[in-house]
Amino acid sequence: MKVLVIGPSDTRSCGGMAEVIRGIRESASLNQEFQIDIFPSYIDGSLAVRLLYSAYGYLRFLLRYKNYDLFHIHTAEKGSTFRKNLYLRKIKQAGKKAIVHIHGAEYLVFYDRLGTRRKKIVDRFIRQADLVLALSDSWKRELEARFHIDTCRVLNNGVDTAQFLSAAADVSKYRNSFLMLGRLGERKGAYDLVDALELALRRNPDLTVCMAGDGDMEQIRSLAAQKGLQRQIRVPGWIGREEKLDCLKQAAVLVLPSYHEGLPVSILEGMAAGKAIISTAVGAIPEVVTEENGILVEPGDTAALAEAMLRCSSDVKMLEAMSRNNLEKAEHTFSIRRMHERLAEYYRQVMNLE
Repeated sequence: MKVLVIGPSDTRSCGGMAEVIRGIRESASLNQEFQIDIFPSYIDGSLAVRLLYSAYGYLRFLLRYKNYDLFHIHTAEKGSTFRKNLYLRKIKQAGKKAIVHIHGAEYLVFYDRLGTRRKKIVDRFIRQADLVLALSDSWKRELEARFHIDTCRVLNNGVDTAQFLSAAADVSKYRNSFLMLGRLGERKGAYDLVDALELALRRNPDLTVCMAGDGDMEQIRSLAAQKGLQRQIRVPGWIGREEKLDCLKQAAVLVLPSYHEGLPVSILEGMAAGKAIISTAVGAIPEVVTEENGILVEPGDTAALAEAMLRCSSDVKMLEAMSRNNLEKAEHTFSIRRMHERLAEYYRQVMNLE
């Protein structure tokens, strides 16, 4: 079976979708059973670069799509959905099978804000798919209710647990060190984390935070400077795989105080590296983070976020228990091996091979 995986470039784009696509590219099990090609439909860059590349990508697709049996379309909210709608229309006109894999943290918020005409486009996009993949059980229920479909299935994100195990470290040594991974901005709660750290430092002046990712890097650096926190906050920018492992190794807690999320890959990476998790009760996060492996706060509650950081820095036994629980949970539930096993099942089901 020939499968074309369509989504953002896994080499020229940042973010969770690119990580998932990179995992498919590198999967020995998937590529042994299926002939998989990765098709980049989007790259990061200026608006002009994104628009030009998107148009170029679609023209390339029109020359290639007849060679494939199954299409695995990765999409998020806003322009991503409307671009992918063009792909899906052509695929279905050709009588071929397609899976739509929804990643966008604000997908339903985006949908609810659309006008009637655009809602109809999204409705048709979702309902034309032979299978719709949701990141969690709660997302599946919401998508089924909103779009009145029975073709939705769950595919949890997964990470290479063996790779991240090398970043496990003595939590007592790094109990004052916190790490945030991902796009820095308001949606991810990056500014809230700066404010929470400022509060927590009044009671523990040894706390430090590394905020690694793209987005509002300069704004975060400027805010830290305004607050006199240059020594406590490090903003290295977007980091590669080896640098990420180094940052994880030198932290005891992964922090993600987001306002909207799906199933964040960064939380799974933190779990696989044996880190305690501090996050917010949004998206699929409460299905992953419980009192056994982390602390949840409400989005925007900087006082509660500060208290969670102080609790982690002062309770080494709790950190050690959370570390053990996360290592076990990541391996048994959120490994990339299990994710790809389930994805292979879905490929076979859509093509009626089982």
